[in-house]
Amino acid sequence: MTTIHVPVQQPYDVLIERGILAKCGSIIAEKITSGTCAIITDDNVDKFYSQTVEESLRSAGFRVVKYVFPHGESSKCAENLLKIYSFLCQNDITRGDCLVALGGGVVGDITGYAAATFLRGLPYVQIPTSLLAQVDSSVGGKTAIDLPEGKNLVGAFKQPLFVFCDPDTLKTLPREFLIDGMGEVIKYGMIADAKLFDLLCACDLSNVQEHFDEIIPACVGIKRDVVAGDEFDTGNRMILNFGHTLGHAIEAYYHYETYTHGCAVAAGMCLMAQYQGDPEETARLKACCERYDLPTAVEAPLSRLLPLCGHDKKRLGGDIRYITCQPIGTAHIKTASFSDFSRAFEG
Repeated sequence: MTTIHVPVQQPYDVLIERGILAKCGSIIAEKITSGTCAIITDDNVDKFYSQTVEESLRSAGFRVVKYVFPHGESSKCAENLLKIYSFLCQNDITRGDCLVALGGGVVGDITGYAAATFLRGLPYVQIPTSLLAQVDSSVGGKTAIDLPEGKNLVGAFKQPLFVFCDPDTLKTLPREFLIDGMGEVIKYGMIADAKLFDLLCACDLSNVQEHFDEIIPACVGIKRDVVAGDEFDTGNRMILNFGHTLGHAIEAYYHYETYTHGCAVAAGMCLMAQYQGDPEETARLKACCERYDLPTAVEAPLSRLLPLCGHDKKRLGGDIRYITCQPIGTAHIKTASFSDFSRAFEG
């Protein structure tokens, strides 16, 4: 087992091991001694992993209840959040109980936000089953739901008790979800680890899974280091948003239907590098993305995407903060007026 300790105000461990889902109940019982575990999952993940997690929790002495919602970004909304609250009320969930986020980024985000807000806060654990969630969204304590006006605009910081990463769950990922996760993996190489980026450039979709026992801890370790130094996203943690300013705009422009998050981030990274970086390094980034069938551009005109960047969380008054990576393996936070930012791209 690989254990990565996250030293934030409420510290916790990320536990990475093949087959760990079957052990999660006994590990949770080390901190939650009795009561109910409420599993929150989606209809895709439910059929693969709910039984294993339920059996592990019950064998550790927990009462188990489960809420299943339709998969997809459209479920990360206020309407579904209210349904989760009602489910928790109907099952008499108290502060002594625990929520279990079993699934990808959507499940983790909305379950974490429910845990942060129901009864003004109760414990929860993350069991990420997608590559994107294992390397990124399950670690760091950011929770949120989307609004029609933008992604992740309503949320809270809520650290989990544990994060359980089982690389074996990635074997059941459809190809498009593997591609999606690789967008965030490449981001970590770009912002902090040139050797990881070189490894990714040497692999492709046919063999990258052979390296997940190395790739997943590397990404989690980078995020741990960044989050430990800036838990509440007021400084250097912004480097984790490389590609996201334009990526979120791409997702919104296409109504969260055409591009997954990781694909939108990949295109956002390439667009940002093209306009703000070195041509040779931009070419390397694009070539790496292409190895994983990630987009390096979109058909949407920049003139339509740039106004959507104004809804980004990284905007501060009339300014916007964005990330550049030059050279590869380093990240720099830049600030510009929104008008100057827009002109730089339009020019």
